[in-house]
Amino acid sequence: MSTAPSSTAPPRLPSRSQRSGSAKTSPVRDLLALTERPEVISFAGGLPAPELFDVEGIRAAFDAALDSPGVLQYSTSEGDPKLREEVARRYTADGLPTTASDLIITTGSQQALGLISTTLLDPGDTILVEEPCYLAALQTFALAGARVVGIPYVGDDLDLEALERLAVEHHPKFLYTVPTFQNPTGRTHDLEARREIAAIAQRRGFRIIEDEPYRQLRYSGDALPSLAELAPDHVIGLGSFSKVIAPGLRIGWIRTTADIHSSVTIAKQAADLHTSTIDQAAAAHYLVSGRGEPALARILAAYAARRDAMLQALPSTLPDGSTWNRPDGGMFVWARLPEGMDATSSLASALTRDVAFVPGSSFFSGRPDARTLRLSFTTYSPARIREGLSRLGATWGAGR
Repeated sequence: MSTAPSSTAPPRLPSRSQRSGSAKTSPVRDLLALTERPEVISFAGGLPAPELFDVEGIRAAFDAALDSPGVLQYSTSEGDPKLREEVARRYTADGLPTTASDLIITTGSQQALGLISTTLLDPGDTILVEEPCYLAALQTFALAGARVVGIPYVGDDLDLEALERLAVEHHPKFLYTVPTFQNPTGRTHDLEARREIAAIAQRRGFRIIEDEPYRQLRYSGDALPSLAELAPDHVIGLGSFSKVIAPGLRIGWIRTTADIHSSVTIAKQAADLHTSTIDQAAAAHYLVSGRGEPALARILAAYAARRDAMLQALPSTLPDGSTWNRPDGGMFVWARLPEGMDATSSLASALTRDVAFVPGSSFFSGRPDARTLRLSFTTYSPARIREGLSRLGATWGAGR
């Protein structure tokens, strides 16, 4: 017996998750397509300078890695033992005693953020972030379904009274911070602030996620202790070789605390089993080859000159009444236009002059400051930076 065809419409496919719709797009990634033309000078992306990559040393490291037994085979989720031992040795030499068993290698520190979110967060949990905050972290936390509360700055200093007050009010799972040369602002928490942040976390019972991708990129000032030194049981550390070797390696790590190590390992297993074995082995060979230190010295010298070139040119670039900071390291200068101006509107005009920056609005978890913008100084030579800032100044009639 045949059945007549149904006249009703087929059922609709299930909609995407609410969490996927809550994450904002990255203006940095969106701008990359607009700035691929070689004539465009882009201060938008936080890109390491490709001419400073130690290609010869990295090639030799991959050649050596390919001679290692089992390097093309499946491996443990925690990561290459030699690589973990070398990262642990560097932490210890920097004043933070660490063993290889404390570390889990990840596919870039961005995956580390995802694994920590999977391990620690349930939908609806509250976390605290600096305001403004690294955008890709905000995207990760949104996908985890977290409720994000921003801690404001007062000038260049985090509002520690607000941190304690909001911690009492919201009982957060953790505070996410980039304490050294922060993205997007280039700000650094001084020693007193670090001590107080650690004390508040201990007093109010929340964790700290200490993200340190820029720590080695210091051009002036003295090194500061990590938050993990000040509150070891409360701090989970994230690190990366993207800024000091090459971002294409996609090698990062989590320095866990003992109570969550096994849970993070399970999250890593579920995510991708393990990070690329050949890339891990090459990174380990590179670190022990002796080439990393002179390569980093070249990077630091070049970036310091580029930072200085940008800072010297900004007074004749930005409109009268603008402000900006003077970071001791990292990759970014954070600027603020005068009252009544809007950085997003200015970007459209800048792009017609073949120059780009990132408006600051997207880096805010709450109400954005439309007058802010981020400028990256690492990608170009000082002469190219001066040319780009001259074009940018013409956007406001200030270039000369």
